Order: sequence, then structure tokens, then C-alpha cells
Amino acid sequence: MRAHTFSIGNISIGNRKRLLVIAGPCVVESREMILKTASRLQAAAERADVALVFKSSYRKANRTSSKSFTGIGDEAALKILREVKDTLDLPVLTDVHLPEEAERAAAYVDVLQIPAFLSRQTELLQAAGATGKVVNIKKGQFMAPDDMRKAAEKVLETGNRKLLLTERGTSFGYHNLVVDYRALPTMSETGFPVIFDATHSVQLPSAGNGISSGERKFIPALARAAVAVGVDGVFMEVHPNPSAAKSDAATQFPLNRFEAMVRELHSLFELSKTFKTTVA
Repeated sequence: MRAHTFSIGNISIGNRKRLLVIAGPCVVESREMILKTASRLQAAAERADVALVFKSSYRKANRTSSKSFTGIGDEAALKILREVKDTLDLPVLTDVHLPEEAERAAAYVDVLQIPAFLSRQTELLQAAGATGKVVNIKKGQFMAPDDMRKAAEKVLETGNRKLLLTERGTSFGYHNLVVDYRALPTMSETGFPVIFDATHSVQLPSAGNGISSGERKFIPALARAAVAVGVDGVFMEVHPNPSAAKSDAATQFPLNRFEAMVRELHSLFELSKTFKTTVA
């Protein structure tokens, strides 16, 4: 049993009863697309017996090019996310980028996510923690896994102990990332639930002539390996038509393949509960 357990909506986190899947389009592109995608993800997750938190950014503040799509407008996007939460009774996650965004976004969603590039921003972490919402901290591509303990402490100082820590790959030369699976048990030593980001981990940052490229074909293999190691959940950006996505088109997972993927991950997750071998 982990030291830190809490709930996201009606989902119990930290006890490894069910695999947590955080999934949804990279960014809110339209109301229709978000609601349809959320509904399909929810139905697939129920059939696969995994716990689902819907994910979408209401605004993309970190883009390779200033010409890249950033969103449909903050208020409009946040209202769509709250509609997902209210109409589907589905927990929702979104990113925040500045301290002043945390309280505003917290009025609409269940989980505030700290982007990887901002994972050391003290005021942002503290502002997110002060809302009382669950906080998901993505490990910076430039950080060692044990550095996440310090990031977590900044949230803990607010009295908020509802934390997720997410691995999303480490910078490896120019325009490339590598996943070091030693990071997962290292991060779990903090006592907080650990999530593996299967889609951002296959990115090739800034490698696509002004956009981030990536290698989608490796998503299933990396996700399966992480679940076998023993993570609490998997993060996946999922889109009904990845090639037409307005952000991260190269690495979003196809919606029509989502259910088959999470069924595999569910099976591995159940098997991982039987593993007893550890290294002192």
C-alpha cells in the first residue's frame, strides 16, 4: 500500500486497484470534437475496466513556433472541459502555465497539470497546490528522476498531498528523447503515484520544421514496458484523426485503437500485481 492515497472524483488513486488512464486530445479544438471523443473514451475505458481521467489543454502556451495553434480562447475551452465533467460525470485534467491561471482553471477541472518545462517553477507549483485540486507534475526533460522529490515538496508546503508524478522522457542529444525505465521505481520512492506519458515520450522535439515530430509506432511498446515495471497509470494523448490534429499530430494515438491498447495495458497491470521480486 502506498503512503499517499486520494481520490479523483470517484476514482481511488495510490492503491493500484485499477489502472489509471489519463487520455484525450492534446488541446481543445472544438466543442463537438471534445465531447464526442470524451464519450468514446469513457465507453472504451468502461469496457476495458480501467479508470479514466479525460485530458485536454485549454491553451497551449509552449509551442515550437509562434505561428502554431494555441487554442480557441481560454473561457470557451474551459467551459467545454467543464461540460465534459458535468455531462459525462468524468474527471478532467488540464495544464496551467502561470500562477494566476491555477485558481481560474481549478473552477472547471479536477486535476491541474504542471507541464514538463515548468516543473521547477516554485510559484506555479505552489499556486496549483493551494487550489486543493489534484496536481500532476510532469518531470522536466532536463531533470533526474530523484529531482521530482523537490518539485513535490513545493506542493506539499501548501498542505496539498494529492500529487501525481509523470515521466515523459529525457533529453537525449538534439531533437530526441529517451525513456530510462529506472526513473519509474525511483520516482515511486517518493510515495506518490507514478504515471507514464506514453505519447510525449516518443516526441522528437522541434524536429519537424517548426513543429515537434515523433515516432507514434513506439507508443504501445513503451506503454506496455512501463505498466510491466509497475506504474499506477498511463497518460496518452488520443485524437480521432491524429494527422489532422492542431497540436502534436505526430504523436497522438488514434482513438479507434484506444480500446485495444488499454485492454492490453489492463492485462499487464493485473499481472504486475503478482510480481514480488525487488532489489534492496
